[in-house]
Amino acid sequence: MKENQQNKSILLAIMAITIVVIVVGTIGYFAFGNHEEEIQGQIEVEEYRVSSKVPGRILEICVKEGDFVHAGDTLAILDCPEVNAKQTQASGAEDAAAAMDEMARRGARQEQIRGAYELWQQAQAGAEVARRSYERIQRLFDEGVVTAQKRDEVYATCKAMEAQEKAAKSQYDMAVNGARNEEKKAAKAQVTRAQGAMQEVKAYLNETVQIAQMDGEVSEIFPKVGELVGTGSPIMTVSMLDKVYATFNVREDFLANMKVGDTFSAFCPAFGKDVNLKVYFLKDQGSYAAWKATKSIGQYDLKTFEVRARLEKPLDGLRPGMTLVVKK
Repeated sequence: MKENQQNKSILLAIMAITIVVIVVGTIGYFAFGNHEEEIQGQIEVEEYRVSSKVPGRILEICVKEGDFVHAGDTLAILDCPEVNAKQTQASGAEDAAAAMDEMARRGARQEQIRGAYELWQQAQAGAEVARRSYERIQRLFDEGVVTAQKRDEVYATCKAMEAQEKAAKSQYDMAVNGARNEEKKAAKAQVTRAQGAMQEVKAYLNETVQIAQMDGEVSEIFPKVGELVGTGSPIMTVSMLDKVYATFNVREDFLANMKVGDTFSAFCPAFGKDVNLKVYFLKDQGSYAAWKATKSIGQYDLKTFEVRARLEKPLDGLRPGMTLVVKK
C-alpha cells in the first residue's frame, strides 16, 4: 500500500514536470521562435552652430529655444570693447595715410614754390652780374690794366654764381614737380594698407552681431547673458527642419535592401503609419561599433553600418528623435 502511494506520487511529479516543460516550450516558441527581426532608427536633422570670430561678452540673446528664425534675423549681440578700440586706431591710421597721399599728390605748397622761384631769380641776377663783371675784367686784362690773378678771381666768382643759379633752378623745378613717383606710390600703398586694416576691423565688428545664416529652429542656446565666449565658441544651435533624415545602425547581414539608392518603408510610432525612405549614405561604423563575434562553428564576424535615408515625401510634424522601425 505504501509502495503504491510512492509510485503514484512519482508519476504525478513526472507529469507535472512534463506539463511545465511543454508550457515553457510553447511560450518560448511563440515569444521567441517566431519573432521577426526589427531594425530601429531615429529621425535626425541637419543643423549649424552659431559662433563668433571674436571673443566678447554676451550683451543680448534675441531669440529663445524653439523660436523659428529666418536668414538674416539677429540672434545675439556681443560686447567687445577691444574691437572698438582697434576701430579707432585703424580709423586714425587711415586718415594719416590719406593725408600723406594727398600731400604727395599735391607736391609742395604754393608758398614753397614761390620761395624757390624767388631764390632762383636772385641767383639768376647774381650770375648775370658776375658774368658782366668778368667781361669787363677780361677787357681790362687784354689791355694790360689788371693782373691775371685778378682776372682769375673774377672768373671763379662768375662760375660759382652760375652754379648757384643752376642749384636754385633745380630746387624750383623740384618744388613745382612735387614728390617723386616712388614716393607717390609708397603713399598710395600706405592708404591701401590702412583701408585693409579698416575693413578687417569692420569685419570683426560685424561678428559682434550674430545673424541667422539659414532658416531654422533654435534648438539649443549655450551661454547666458553676461557670460564671456571665446573665439569660435558655440552660442546656439539652429536646426533646419526642412532637411530631416533617418539614420539606422544596421548589421551587414541585414543590408540586402539598404544599399545606396534603395527604397524601403519604416513604421513611425509617432504617427502610427509607414513612411517611405531612400538610402543616400552608407558607411561602416569601425571596429569600435557593435559587431557579432566569431564562433567556432563556421560563423564569421559581422560589422555594423550606419545607413542614412531621406523621406520620399515630406511629413508634417516630423521631429528629430522620433523613432522608426524597419521589419526584416
